[in-house]
Amino acid sequence: MTPTELRAKQAPFKNKYKDDPGSGLVTMRAVATLQVETVSCRLKFEVAPENAGLHPLSGGDGTYACSAEMLLQALVGCAGVTFGAVATSMEVPVRGGTITAEGDVDFRGTLGVDRSVPIGFQAIRMTFD
Repeated sequence: MTPTELRAKQAPFKNKYKDDPGSGLVTMRAVATLQVETVSCRLKFEVAPENAGLHPLSGGDGTYACSAEMLLQALVGCAGVTFGAVATSMEVPVRGGTITAEGDVDFRGTLGVDRSVPIGFQAIRMTFD
């Protein structure tokens, strides 16, 4: 892809986010389900993380994994495995559970639409159920 092609692909999103600033704000989510018997967890992937590319809100077509979503998946995966290992080591009975990470991204920052908006995650929250 050339710089001209990238700019053309992202232009409609930049215009939309200038006209409607709230439309660029998205909350991404990743969930891990504990697999207690194997000290592991199961992650759900919308797109297999073989290749990372542009998120659909920044000009991607949805065929590539978004690295921001992959970061949340890695976070819940790490937390789930660590939780399982510590519980097993300490002999704390655990029947199962889920770990969720949510992260807020404002694509106005990512695309340089508003320089006062941070690039990347503005906040990440985790819950353990």
